[in-house]
Amino acid sequence: MAVTVREAVLVPRVLQQAFHLMRSGRPGPVLVDLPFDVQVAEIEFDPDMYEPLPVYKPAASRMQIEKAVEMLIQAERPVIVAGGGVINADAAALLQQFAELTSVPVIPTLMGWGCIPDDHELMAGMVGLQTAHRYGNATLLASDMVFGIGNRFANRHTGSVEKYTEGRKIVHIDIEPTQIGRVLCPDLGIVSDAKAALTLLVEVAQEMQKAGRLPCRKEWVADCQQRKRTLLRKTHFDNVPVKPHRVYEEMNKAFGRDVCYVTTIGLSQIAAAQMLHVFKDRHWINCGQAGPLGWTIPAALGVCVADPERKVVAISGDFDFQFLIEELAVGAQFNIPYIHVLVNNAYLGLIRQSQRAFDMDYCVQLAFENINSSEVNGYGVDHVKVAEGLGCKAIRVFKPEDIAPAFEQAKALMAQYRVPVVVEVILERVTNISMGSELDNAMEFDDIADNAVDAPTETCFMHYE
Repeated sequence: MAVTVREAVLVPRVLQQAFHLMRSGRPGPVLVDLPFDVQVAEIEFDPDMYEPLPVYKPAASRMQIEKAVEMLIQAERPVIVAGGGVINADAAALLQQFAELTSVPVIPTLMGWGCIPDDHELMAGMVGLQTAHRYGNATLLASDMVFGIGNRFANRHTGSVEKYTEGRKIVHIDIEPTQIGRVLCPDLGIVSDAKAALTLLVEVAQEMQKAGRLPCRKEWVADCQQRKRTLLRKTHFDNVPVKPHRVYEEMNKAFGRDVCYVTTIGLSQIAAAQMLHVFKDRHWINCGQAGPLGWTIPAALGVCVADPERKVVAISGDFDFQFLIEELAVGAQFNIPYIHVLVNNAYLGLIRQSQRAFDMDYCVQLAFENINSSEVNGYGVDHVKVAEGLGCKAIRVFKPEDIAPAFEQAKALMAQYRVPVVVEVILERVTNISMGSELDNAMEFDDIADNAVDAPTETCFMHYE
């Protein structure tokens, strides 16, 4: 909604409607334009007479949910695709309960990541062209039904619609009516808040369980778990300069299952989604690929202020970090401690990789010889000095074996000084991260993991506490 208020007397009513629309259905912004004459006008208004309009959230009917569950029962190899709407509705626990009742593997989208723990037996991996797991894509392609809840079937998740839907029934439940049928035509579309739908889904599934109507899916779940144990990417590299894969491996080891990751976009975000692990809802805070470089620092500060007890770790590439680096001073000024992992390759890595198809490398390098900081070895901006100048602490790492000690030092500095602590890891200049044009056509640029030594922090090899 966007409206210009031309009469001052209408302001209370318009604002009442704006707050109603902002929170109803899929939450979103409302633009209220107040011309200057309206801003300075005086009107009579009794705040005691004001009452907010009730928030509207569409809810699925019992009949719709029964039909959806019937379709799920008839499928042999179904998967649940859980989107950010599940988390927005505070319905992660219900989602997990429904998955466990029906024994259906769950594929979270990038915005739904954390709605089921990464080490849960029904967590089948993420799917897509970029922020995806090898085992997740393989499981989706082996399925015969997609049961979408609170998701929008974005093109980075689906690839081509033809490949995504081929041989599969589609159920789509979403709070936003315009999302149903926007990307693909589901066999059943339901407009509903995710929590309202999942409440009924659990209720109906429990009834069918008592009636002995839920099929046994042990073989399908076992197949998904086998893919999760074998279709892995290697993370354990000893290269100097450091490969980014090793950074995420060390983050998994250092920060455990209670960590809350904050990141924005770029190659660092794609690699993080492929290699990190998330175990709780609202513990992967991401901009949703809207493209706002620089979002990470203020977002991390916001998460810390909203939940001071949360263990926050932010992830940025060098260009994202430089966009709003000055906001680190806010963390120092107001004593907002968190750890910011800066993976620095002095490159716009995602743009560089995207230019490969055109045999280009145009205007994406950030490297230069810094005459005041020879220790950065041609990587340009001295982020350590800048962070320290803004009142924060910072550590620079050149070797993979120094990453883990740096994280421990960062924890100690954060506790001692109560300010943001930057851990900069100097990466190899050029890294191509796995991605492709179709779910079955991802390009793997590095070695594939063969065993636990290659990928020691995968959930099939490591127990997270």
